[in-house]
Amino acid sequence: MDQRDNTSHSRNAGAFREGFKDGIPIGLGYFAVAFALGVAARSAGLSPLQGFAASILCLASAGEYAGFTVIAAAAPLYEMALISFIINARYLLMSTAVSQKLSSDTHPVHRFGIAYFITDEIFAIETRQKGYLNPFYTYGAGAFAAPMWAAGTALGILVGNMMPVRLVSALSVALFGMFLAVIIPPARKERVILVLIPASFAASYAFSRLPYLRDLSSGNRIILLTVILSGAAAILFPHPSDEDAGTEAGEEAV
Repeated sequence: MDQRDNTSHSRNAGAFREGFKDGIPIGLGYFAVAFALGVAARSAGLSPLQGFAASILCLASAGEYAGFTVIAAAAPLYEMALISFIINARYLLMSTAVSQKLSSDTHPVHRFGIAYFITDEIFAIETRQKGYLNPFYTYGAGAFAAPMWAAGTALGILVGNMMPVRLVSALSVALFGMFLAVIIPPARKERVILVLIPASFAASYAFSRLPYLRDLSSGNRIILLTVILSGAAAILFPHPSDEDAGTEAGEEAV
């Protein structure tokens, strides 16, 4: 193994460790939310093993809950596929955004690997990475978060019905706390993010109340809001190009 291979291995190992560390609070939040999801899976007739398999193959709470609902209703498989596609359509936008952070020579295997781990929370920490995204950062975050999501579902099926309903519902609050931990640090550093966060809250509330818009599914509302808000932010607060950033840095140095 030459020096270049050693450097690459060390860089990937460091990225994996960093991702694993950032994935710990996400995984803990997932475990709490998936525990409540396991109760729905049990009602649909799934065993702990089936619930674990469902969650490890589908890292999406809304999509998975919809799937369990379809199973409970004994609906056809195509209906489950269609509902899951509609609810999870927002991940198409996230995948597009993440692809722009990958180096052009990123191997297709790594691109597919990153795609598997794209969730709202992992996407958030991926976009906070400076420069190109190292796939091993995502692998590190997912190495803890994904098993915790699946384990939470399985445990919820096993013992969820033994716990008070209010306690099971309260566990989902942990995910909101984790979201705050993701968005607050960058908001303190970047004015654009600080403005977008309350704007997103207000727009999301408005969309849930306005005629026609409130009739859209939650997934489609998220897609529409993402396009509108990100487009407005790009127009009003354009990100400086590398050349502009270099020029500004040179002027400051002078």
